[in-house]
Amino acid sequence: MRHVPFGRTGLFVSELCLGTMTFGGTDGMWGKIGMLQQAEAERLVGQAIDAGINFIDTADVYAGGVSEQITGNALRNLKVPRDSVVVATKVFGETGPGANMRGATRSHILDGVKASLKRLQLDHIDLYQIHGFDPATPIEETMRALDQLVRHGHVRYIGVSNWAAWQVVKALGIAERLGLARFESLQAYYTVAGRDLEREIVPMLQSEGLGLMVWSPLAGGFLSGKYTRQQQAAEKDSRRLAFDFPPVDKERAFDVIDVMRQIGEAKGASVAQVALAWLLHQPQVTSVIIGAKRPDQLADNIQATGVKLSAEELARIGEVSQLPKEYPGWMLERQGDVRRKQLADARR
Repeated sequence: MRHVPFGRTGLFVSELCLGTMTFGGTDGMWGKIGMLQQAEAERLVGQAIDAGINFIDTADVYAGGVSEQITGNALRNLKVPRDSVVVATKVFGETGPGANMRGATRSHILDGVKASLKRLQLDHIDLYQIHGFDPATPIEETMRALDQLVRHGHVRYIGVSNWAAWQVVKALGIAERLGLARFESLQAYYTVAGRDLEREIVPMLQSEGLGLMVWSPLAGGFLSGKYTRQQQAAEKDSRRLAFDFPPVDKERAFDVIDVMRQIGEAKGASVAQVALAWLLHQPQVTSVIIGAKRPDQLADNIQATGVKLSAEELARIGEVSQLPKEYPGWMLERQGDVRRKQLADARR
C-alpha cells in the first residue's frame, strides 16, 4: 500500500481510502447501499487498517449520521492511535426538517462540525468537505466559516465534493484574496466507465494542485465483474438492482468490461481489480475510495494495489473507454498542438 502526498499539503494518505457508505443503513436509500452494523463494520475497518489503509471517509448524512457513529466506535474499540489515521467527513446535506439544517451556510457548517465530532468521538477532523454546491449561499460565506474551523483547530484541512471546475476555482480565488484556508482536495465520481472528469476538472486539479479522491470507482458495482451483456443481474442482492446509480452508458461500459476481463484473466486478476488499478495508474488520482459489504469484497479491492498495467494494456483500456470529442476540447487540442510540440522539443 503506497502512501502519497495529499494535494499541496504535507499530509500523506493511502492510495486506497475506506468508504463507509455501507455502514448503518436500515431502510430507504441507505439500506439499499448497505446495512452493516457495528460488528460487521468494525471487522472491515480493522481489515483495512491491517492492509495499510490510513484514510477513512464518511459523511454526516450517511444513514442519518449512524455511519459516523459506527466509524467512531470502531476506531475506539480497535484502539487505533489517533495520529495513525486520517478521518474525512462531510457537511451540506439535510440533517433535519428546519429550513437552515442544510446547505453550505455558516450556520449549518458550524452546527455540522460539532455534531460530527461528537458522533466520531474525535477532537478534530482531518479533512472536512463540503458535500455539494449550494446555489443559495455565497461561496465567500462558506470559505470564511471553514477558515474559522481550521483556525480553531476543529478541522485540519478542507475539501469539496461534486463541484464544477469553475466553482472550485472561484472558491480558491476567494480564499487567496482574503487569506483564508483553501480547498486541498476534490472528491468526485471517476471511473473507467465514466471519464467525464477529464474534460474540465482534471486539468483544473493539475493546474491548482488539488488532490483527487475518487468515489464509486466501480460505477456503483457495475464494474465489479458480476455484470455481462448476457447476465446483467447476477446477484439478487446487487446494489445496482436496488439502486441504479451513478448513471452509466452501459453499452460502452460492457465494451470496457470485455477488455478488462481479458487483461484480468491474463494476470489472474478480477475485473474489479483491473478497474481499480486503472484509476491507480492515473497521475491525477490521489486516493480511491473503496466500500464493501463483506471482507472478501474488501480483500479483492485491496489486492488491486498489486496489479500493474503495462503501457499497452493502459492504451487498450484507454481506447475503448475514451470520451467522445466535445467542444472546446477538440479545438483546444487542434490549436495547441504546435505549441505542445514546441514545449516537448525544448524539454528533450
